[in-house]
Amino acid sequence: MYLTRTYIHLALTASAFAHTSSRLPISSIPHVSGLPSWESSEYSCQGPADVYVVEPSDGKGLGVFALHDLDVGDIVMREAPILKINPPDFVKGTGYPMAQVTELVRKEFEALSAEAQDEVMSLTYHATAHEEATMDKLGIIFRTNAYNTDEQIGLFPRIARINHSCRPNTSYYWSKKLNKRIVYASRPIKKGEEFFVSYIGLLSTHEERQKRLDRYGFKCTCTACAAEKAIKRASDTRRVEISKAFLDFEPQLTLDVPKSKSARRQARKNAQASSQLTELVEEEGLADYYAKAYRIAAISYARIEEWQPATVFANKGYKLKHMEDPESPYTAEMYSLTSSFIQSWENELKNQTLKDTSK
Repeated sequence: MYLTRTYIHLALTASAFAHTSSRLPISSIPHVSGLPSWESSEYSCQGPADVYVVEPSDGKGLGVFALHDLDVGDIVMREAPILKINPPDFVKGTGYPMAQVTELVRKEFEALSAEAQDEVMSLTYHATAHEEATMDKLGIIFRTNAYNTDEQIGLFPRIARINHSCRPNTSYYWSKKLNKRIVYASRPIKKGEEFFVSYIGLLSTHEERQKRLDRYGFKCTCTACAAEKAIKRASDTRRVEISKAFLDFEPQLTLDVPKSKSARRQARKNAQASSQLTELVEEEGLADYYAKAYRIAAISYARIEEWQPATVFANKGYKLKHMEDPESPYTAEMYSLTSSFIQSWENELKNQTLKDTSK
């Protein structure tokens, strides 16, 4: 029923593409983003062009930091893949055959300029001692830093510099129209603050998340993972509840109004639970999941014909999706829901006015 924006790296092995947080010791060099609105490849961005700087990050090697304040939706980076491949068939249990992947990557790599090749080879990577001794470094770099681009897999050297957090302050998605991966602020970001993305799914406990991150070669010390035990336990509980709620709501996401008393009673309970779900997601600051929670709440309230909250939640979801990608099918769906609920709400108000005037 609900399709989220893909935010997890595709697997090249049985595990996902890894991002290591260690970085090479290079000097701080401001980058001019030149990032226009993602609605048009010709439209120039407004405001400062110097968006970020790459410099040392405490305990993480290098990091990417804001050169000025950013609002929600402001673009951090918009980058085309320096190279991309059509991956071989995925083998269940073992992942993509690395030898074939490396061969494909090597072919694309050889077509790059010397400068572009140097940029690729400067990226950090995570590998075991055995992998270091037996695998092509280029293949390991690709496995460590690549992202999915719909059916293909691409390498984005600038975006690869952004470190991980279990409570990230940016989100990102692939624009097929522009052939670019777009990173944007998912909450207000202050000048000097480090940008973070998520390398893994975030709806699990701290311990489970760290197990997934172990294979990437670092221990997460983000605000969620470094919190006191009691705070961390509460966060774990919320994340597990959010994950369970998403699964529980999935078969109920229909606009059919229940007919029986028992079904209507359950639908009212579901609507209340959906509102609580949005509060949990917001409390955890998991911006990647906001739109999904708002959609659930919008549909849940529409099923009991409470059009005011249904409209409010649908509009919240629409605004987020439009900010991310105005032309996506998810944006179109949320626009349709919002328009439909507004019309139902207006009809309800008109009918109520007629009843009041007829008394």
